[in-house]
Formats: sequence, C-alpha cells, structure tokens
Amino acid sequence: MRHTALYDSHIHLSDPHYADEMEYVLEYMRRTGTVACCVSTNPEDSAATLRLAGDVVLPFVGIHPQFAGEDVESIRLMAESHSISGIGEIGLDPTYGTDGQAAAFEAQLEIAEGLGLPVSVHSRKSLDAVLDTLTSYECTALLHWFEGSKGRLRRAGDMGLYVSYGPLAVYATDKRRLASLTRPDRILVETDGPVPFSRCFDHTSAHPAFLPSVVFALAGALGRTYGSMAEVLRSNTRAYLGLDNRPYA
Repeated sequence: MRHTALYDSHIHLSDPHYADEMEYVLEYMRRTGTVACCVSTNPEDSAATLRLAGDVVLPFVGIHPQFAGEDVESIRLMAESHSISGIGEIGLDPTYGTDGQAAAFEAQLEIAEGLGLPVSVHSRKSLDAVLDTLTSYECTALLHWFEGSKGRLRRAGDMGLYVSYGPLAVYATDKRRLASLTRPDRILVETDGPVPFSRCFDHTSAHPAFLPSVVFALAGALGRTYGSMAEVLRSNTRAYLGLDNRPYA
C-alpha cells in the first residue's frame, strides 16, 4: 500500500527542547516522509529556524504576539533574502498584553501579502479580532490550534481560512466535534511541539511522531479511513503552502 506523506502544519523545531534529539527527529521525519512547517517566535528564533531548513523542514519566520515589541523589519529582511515557506507564528493574544501586537500582526501580514506567502496565525482569546484583521489582507492563512465556536468556524470557512487540530483531538470530544464540522478542504493537522499533552501522551512534549494518532482521530470524526484522511490532509497542506505546482517538498 502506498504511504502518504504527513505534514505537521505547526511545530517549533527550533525550540531548545529539541536540540539534543534533533538528529533523531529529522531521521524519523525522513524515514516516514513527514514534513514540518517550522514556525518561529522572534528574530533570533527565526534565524535558528532558517538554519534548520531543509528537505523535511519548511521554515516560517515571524514574531509571536508575546514578542510584539521586537523588530519586524528583521523579519522582512529574512523573508526577502532567504527561501522561506511562510510567515509565522504571528497574531494576537491579550494574555501577553496588547502593546504593539496589532501593529506587529498587520506589518507581518503585509510582508506575507507582498511576497505571496502563507501565514500561521495565533488567535488565543482574540479570534474575532484576528478574523476582522484578516479581512483586509490577501494572503492564505492558517488558524493554528483552532479553539473557536461553531459560528466562528463557519466564518473562518466562509473566509477560506485553514484551521488545524492537534494531539488534543485524540482525547478531547469537543475538538473532534469541531473537526467534524470543518470544511474538508480547509482542515490541517499539527503538533505544536514542544507543547506537552496529557492522557494517552502522558504529558510528553509533542513530536512529529504524534501525527498518525491525530490523523486517525480526525478520520474517525469525519467518517473516513485513515488513508483517505491522510490524502486529504496532504492535499490541503500543499494547497495552503502553495506547493501544488511544485515538486514534492
């Protein structure tokens, strides 16, 4: 049976947590055909992400709302001078205060729009504001770790946005319910590593090896076989990344 490559649409491989096991992580990904969208949180982290870029690591550079005061211009320079796959992790989050967040978010959306790059968006406790902001920009966007209501999910679908689900979907009924209501052509999977997950994951930090479990959970939620779900997710992620007309990445 033909193996379908899996894409982790949002993971922080440049996080120090992975430093000692990076060789193992990359070897696992190469052996299993797993590809990761490696997102960043600030300029320093973005530079580290660029150093990891390669056959199975697709680099995203950006400034997370937690670091909204840092230099957005450095992200523009990185995006213009390197071969990158997207801008992220960017967005809004009142957990970290609000100073400078909107300006940083909008500036990075402008970068993505100008370069024709997709964005990976953080929207914790700010989904309505994020959706309102995205209406002003023409760029392909992923709402990572979607936590919205059914109504907000419909709005995101109407806007043509992608939404992703992670390891929580394996043991959280509400996540699988939301997944079952998501437009089949706009659903993606992620791990958001190194975030740890409980229950069956025993508070272990997320790893690309978690992806098959997430795909299996979504297959059940959407009434599909594992294989057909994996094919849908691969097609969706390549469309999100703009890879449809390029060689396998």
